[in-house]
Amino acid sequence: MIRKVGFVWLAIMLTAALLLSACGNSKEVNSTPTNSAGVKDGDGSSPKPSELPPYEINLVFYGPAQKDLDLVAEEMSKITKEKINATVKLVRIEPAAWDQQSILMLTSKEQVDLIVTGGSSYSRQVAQGQLLPLDDLLQEHGQDIIKAFQPEVLAASKVNGQTYAVPSIRDFASDPIVLMRTDLLEKYNLSLDNVKKLDDLDAIFKVIKENEPNINVLGKASAAASIGNRLLETQWDILGDYIGVLPNLDELKVVNLYETPEYADMLKTIRRWYLAGYIHKDAATSNETAVDYIKANVGFATISKGKPGAVAQTENRTETKLSSVSLGHQITSTTNITSIMLGIPTNSKDPARTMMFLNLLNSDPDLVNLINWGIEGKHYAKVSESSIDFPPGVDSTNSGFNLRQGWMFGNQLLSYTWATDIPELWKEMEVFNRESKKSAALGFTYNPIPVKTELAAISNVTRQYSMALETGTLDPEVNLPKFIAALKDAGIDKVIAEKQKQLDEWAENK
Repeated sequence: MIRKVGFVWLAIMLTAALLLSACGNSKEVNSTPTNSAGVKDGDGSSPKPSELPPYEINLVFYGPAQKDLDLVAEEMSKITKEKINATVKLVRIEPAAWDQQSILMLTSKEQVDLIVTGGSSYSRQVAQGQLLPLDDLLQEHGQDIIKAFQPEVLAASKVNGQTYAVPSIRDFASDPIVLMRTDLLEKYNLSLDNVKKLDDLDAIFKVIKENEPNINVLGKASAAASIGNRLLETQWDILGDYIGVLPNLDELKVVNLYETPEYADMLKTIRRWYLAGYIHKDAATSNETAVDYIKANVGFATISKGKPGAVAQTENRTETKLSSVSLGHQITSTTNITSIMLGIPTNSKDPARTMMFLNLLNSDPDLVNLINWGIEGKHYAKVSESSIDFPPGVDSTNSGFNLRQGWMFGNQLLSYTWATDIPELWKEMEVFNRESKKSAALGFTYNPIPVKTELAAISNVTRQYSMALETGTLDPEVNLPKFIAALKDAGIDKVIAEKQKQLDEWAENK
């Protein structure tokens, strides 16, 4: 998944900030599970499928167009009809139209049973009373969901003590890694054995630049990210927006990221690389990424978010063999977990049946593989018991269903792996998640309302400085002090004090 840089998230948060004030006094929604006839399941048992009237579950998500989307929904419905007497309708929205269309759907009376949510959208939807509290529904109809999660991970989505969405089970953790072209490493006999920290990359980058002058040595992980972005979000708990972070995951001490020695040191290194020509001169403004450069045979490396399978997946995108080295231990924060979740809107006409469906998305491999990969024999073919590839005559250009968004729907670890992935991907992912360093603030959600004015000013300042500094375009010796001074003038100290206050209150009531 691709994350945006901090000021972009901040801008989105501020758009919804006024709505968050409704959290404390929003209209209560009855979350007691009901069956399709409107009768509460007082004995706590789930009705048998034969006892339930037919129902169509509308699942709303974003993604690229898929010609066979309705065919996949029909196959999914065969499973859900047998198990919960419900059919499935997959409602796809173009990613570029997602914010606008999802808001319209939730504010109208249109039936929406299950919707993708996360980040600031989640906070906004909870504040507006658009999502149902799910705790009772989980107990009644979501026991497989509860079993699939570590308790602290499932609890990370709670707002004011209540669960309003269920995270998808995927890569909850990440570490900072550097991906480099294997052919060039081998060509110049370069070893990664001695690369332990950021500055150790200089020796490798120097050789590549001297011998391959037309190569863009280091590119951005995504168009919206800086060179330093992936380093920051994989080593710190950014507490949602980078404006007040936890450098020590064991302590609930919020600090100004931009005043830390670690941030200053990172900027010095990136500036040195920029001046040496390792980073493209228009990196701060260009939408070109390292994947674009490497695929076009004019790129060498990128700093990325590490997880099991990350190398193979990037190799598949770049069509190039890559080597990797990790620069730290994997961490898990609230931001990692709550970025992609599924919630049941108040627009649902049968929340209980929808929870039964969500429970199946976290427990039924056949259903999970259908929504992740499509129909066997038509969209994929098995190459082993757990691995798949395109069927003969089918590829990414002509497949009727090639969504590849398994990280969005339920338990991804139940699905097949693609032929280009490592065979034990999901087992390694489960261990990777479990062994990650958990932030002491796991489950904390920040309410920006008390400092919304300051955050608006801070957003303008970060937009002016952060991308240029974190790509090496601006000299940090001159401009970092200016950045910090402008942040203070905008009120960052007040914001950090407010975030610390909320964090302390959360810890006390945890």
